[in-house]
Amino acid sequence: MATEILTGVLDAWKAAVDAHEPERVAEVFTEDAIFQGLHPYSVGRDGVAAYYGSQPRGMTADYRIVETRRLAEDVLLGYARVDFGFTDRPTLSVHLSVIVRRAGDRWLIAHYQVSRL
Repeated sequence: MATEILTGVLDAWKAAVDAHEPERVAEVFTEDAIFQGLHPYSVGRDGVAAYYGSQPRGMTADYRIVETRRLAEDVLLGYARVDFGFTDRPTLSVHLSVIVRRAGDRWLIAHYQVSRL
């Protein structure tokens, strides 16, 4: 069940990233999400939208879930490999850790951290 929940969240994130729709990407995050991409961190949806808005058009995200853990009834931890594809440079492979939290009838990303290690 945890893997299916995380897949649903990451599928929504991927669809918005691939479509280069930063506001839609931000909607997959909680209002107070801690976000750490490959630039300085931010808190909240505005920072997420700004980060993805600054990414080049044509960037895509392909992910593979490596591990999931249910931390509480409404909280999941996920660890994934993500390949960000670009039209003008080599693919960037990263590790992604997320904490997703149930907010009403939706699951949203509350913490997002990317690492090249």
